[in-house]
Formats: sequence, structure tokens, C-alpha cells
Amino acid sequence: MKTSIIPLENDQIHTLSAFAEPIWFEHYTPIIGEQQVKYMLDKFQSEKAIKSQLEDGYQYFLVKTDSELAGYFALQFRENESLFISKFYLSGATRGKGIGKLMLKHITKMAKEAGSKTLDLTVNKYNPAYEIYLKLGFTNQGSAKFDIGNGYVMDDYLMSKIVAEE
Repeated sequence: MKTSIIPLENDQIHTLSAFAEPIWFEHYTPIIGEQQVKYMLDKFQSEKAIKSQLEDGYQYFLVKTDSELAGYFALQFRENESLFISKFYLSGATRGKGIGKLMLKHITKMAKEAGSKTLDLTVNKYNPAYEIYLKLGFTNQGSAKFDIGNGYVMDDYLMSKIVAEE
């Protein structure tokens, strides 16, 4: 199985938005409920939201296995020498096959090339991926609640990993 990681092109935004939807519903509905998932998809993964994030300096990448879309991630380089992993998702069919580790390796290489000292991310406190991030070398730096509007909050752990560890 050949895995490739490619920067998102503008003509792929619709594809990415449509790809994200079933992943989010499968993964987050048991944690936060269907209504909040719908709201968050519109706010963070709609075509309009992705275009806005790209304009704000976020970088999106598609992950393909052979020719099939397997996952995606989004990054934001921050002034405090950190690379923020904003999105990190794999389709259900491709989880557990080492693709996440390849994604993290690629992200770490980008961080080193940019001079970033840490990789940072947030993860919902009840997300099973929390344990995976710990196994990948991230440490819990605390927690925070983010008001995302419409009466919803993101109740997350703040995770960090020193780039030199990879």
C-alpha cells in the first residue's frame, strides 16, 4: 500500500469537506451528539470554513493510500515556535494501519524544517484518540474550554510534543 501526503488544492476543498462529514459523525456523535457535530462541521469543515482557514494561514493536506483518500490534517505555524495540529483525521477503514504515524512523521519533518520546537494540538477529553496521542509521545499540558458559539463548547485537553523527540 503506497501512502502519499499532498497539499490541498483549491479544487479539492469540496472533496475534503464531503470526506470529513462521515468521519466526524462516526467519531464525534457518541461524544458530543449529532446536533453539535452538525454545527461544528458547518463551522470548521464546510467549504466556506476551509477556504477561510486557508486564507488565515492554515495548511491542509490530503492523505491517500494508493489512489483512495484515507485522511487529512491541517496545520498552523504559530509565532511561539509551535506547530499547531488543527485537524488530524483518518477514515474508519484506514485506522490502525500505521498511517497516523506516517502523518505525524511528515508533520514533524515540516516542523523541524520550519524551526518549530513543539507540536501542539487539542483533543476532546472524551475522545478515544487521547490515548493514541499519549502513545505517540504527546503529553497533557492541561485543559481548556472553548466557546464555539450556539451554546456549544469544546472541552479539550491541551497536548504537546517536543519536536526533537521524533
